Amino acid sequence: MITLLDAVRRHADAHADADGIGHTPVRGLFTVRASAASDLVFAISRPLVCLVVQGSKRVTMGGDVFAFSAGDSLMIAADVPTISQITEASVGAPYLSLVLELDPALIAELAVEIEVAAAPDLKPVHVEPTEADVAGTALRLMQLLDRPAAVPVLARDLLREMHYWLLAGRHGAAIRRLGWPDGQVERLARAVAVLRAEFSRPLPVERLAAVAGMSPSSFYEHFRAVTSLSPLQFQKQLRLIEARRLMVAEGATATSAAFAVGYQSVTQFTREYGRLFGRPPVTDVRAARQTASSAA
Repeated sequence: MITLLDAVRRHADAHADADGIGHTPVRGLFTVRASAASDLVFAISRPLVCLVVQGSKRVTMGGDVFAFSAGDSLMIAADVPTISQITEASVGAPYLSLVLELDPALIAELAVEIEVAAAPDLKPVHVEPTEADVAGTALRLMQLLDRPAAVPVLARDLLREMHYWLLAGRHGAAIRRLGWPDGQVERLARAVAVLRAEFSRPLPVERLAAVAGMSPSSFYEHFRAVTSLSPLQFQKQLRLIEARRLMVAEGATATSAAFAVGYQSVTQFTREYGRLFGRPPVTDVRAARQTASSAA
């Protein structure tokens, strides 16, 4: 009998790119593969669920640290800054996981049909054992990939079922907030979309608050409560993460990367980069490339 581990391994082995990401034709669904423990990875994650099927990983959000391994699911129920690191992986037993980005519209649709108690004060990141219904639906989604002609016809129903089991299970209270029509998280998500699209430009908090339909003071308070960052800090992390990608993946210099993401001062960029990543740009990029070379 094929297991979820078998299905994820087969897809990851065949489709993983240089970063270990195995994209699928199903929107928001991909596999992750790593054959060695990783360096720290800084990101502002989208709402998602990560089903680990082999190896171990650690994720930090604010002052909270979440360690999880095969058989566990990581839930991220808001756009939040995270620092992640694969802690257990080898060539013979690589880290493998299946990731699905959550669909707020689908959650809202399902939430009307089933009763789930929302928990407004629940932290946006937490870990639970993967439930059998979730794993079973995930396996059927992966098996569907072997029949490409069926994907456009059947994937939507399987995605809906996957969201249903997540909403009905241990993660339900956390993801319920994503489906609140005009709820706090949904309104903040509008502002986050603007931040992601226009992070290299000046973005006054008044404009972001208007997008979210809140007063500036209320927006600032709720934004910080959900993401753990102020809007300016959030934008700054988006800039620095993109600058690092430009340098590591595309060979950009620190100066060109700084200007590309909206900095006017290379000195300020270097200072803020060091605060986030723990070392200056040149040193950090060199170390990142060495790590990638060793893993390859």
